[in-house]
Amino acid sequence: MQIPFNKPHLTGKETHYMYEAVNTGKLSGNGVFTKRCQQWFESRYGFKKTLLTTSGTDALEMCAMLSSLQPGDEVIVPSYTFVSTALAFLREGAKVVFADSMSCNPNLDADCLESLITSRTRVIVPVHYAGVACDMNAIMEVAKKHNLIVVEDAAQAIDSYCNGQPLGGIGHLAAFSFHETKNITAGGEGGLLVINDERFIRRAEIIWEKGTNRAEFFRGEVNKYGWVDMGSSFLPSEVNAAFLWAQLESLDEIQNKRKLLWNRYHERLTPLAEKGFFTLPHIPAYASLNAHMFYLVLPDLASRTSLIATMKANGVLAVFHYLSLHSSEYYKDRHDGRALEQCDRYADCLVRLPLYYDLTIEEVDMICDYITAHYHG
Repeated sequence: MQIPFNKPHLTGKETHYMYEAVNTGKLSGNGVFTKRCQQWFESRYGFKKTLLTTSGTDALEMCAMLSSLQPGDEVIVPSYTFVSTALAFLREGAKVVFADSMSCNPNLDADCLESLITSRTRVIVPVHYAGVACDMNAIMEVAKKHNLIVVEDAAQAIDSYCNGQPLGGIGHLAAFSFHETKNITAGGEGGLLVINDERFIRRAEIIWEKGTNRAEFFRGEVNKYGWVDMGSSFLPSEVNAAFLWAQLESLDEIQNKRKLLWNRYHERLTPLAEKGFFTLPHIPAYASLNAHMFYLVLPDLASRTSLIATMKANGVLAVFHYLSLHSSEYYKDRHDGRALEQCDRYADCLVRLPLYYDLTIEEVDMICDYITAHYHG
């Protein structure tokens, strides 16, 4: 039996809604399904304004554009993240200042923020790794003190919370991803920009509409529309929005199944963790579980390599994750030289186990049996 790392789930309604979208005669963005998805997010989570995008990367790039950065402005980003988090701000001319992770989980260490802030700092970008909240109370407090913008990279954090507040709804701006590896997908690629601060709403719509005030025109707020700002083609097609709508309708069912699998992993692997073979994911008291990912942190690179090889030999695809961005080929010469020990530890020692809706409890048990046998023979 082969168990992949990920497998996109189909609810059964995707093709029906995609067919419906085609039959409306409008396939370009901002149609019936786009509006339906956006209203769903605003209603369920209380987000002030949402805009669907073609990817999570595009949503981050819109956040960077809305931040109105000048050359030399600094943006604090965790080093242990996907390249898009940093690249969005680099493209706007900013200097990225990399922050270390916490020792208990890969999220940005809020305690180190004050030491990284200078007179040129403009933005903090917390990434909610594995859908687990960063310490947003501490981050927002620092941001308020220094008058900084907070952009939540909530790519993995759908339906996750911090102190009861939905992630993506705490910072000034936020970006979600609906890539096929996420809990829900918009047909392979997709994203969402969340605007929680009124001052960004009008410009966000303009950037979203290729730098035009087209949205205002269609609402009857102006008698003609034209080119008024920078922008790009960030709107997804109605076909992608229709696919996403089917997934949103089943979100609770999807989340419940994923949590069932996550909890089974945790239950089965706790005895091995207690013996010191690895550590399990840490969920702080202020955070909730959205079951995006189940990972182990091994003692060293050799231990991880050995476990991955055992999994592969048994037909299970277990995979590592990010390489530290501060030591990447592209950016290492621009990094300020600080050692980011926790980021490097996760880069060397973290391994992700299969977790997707169609995975069965029996398959989770089989994977856990392979891991147990790896350590006990």
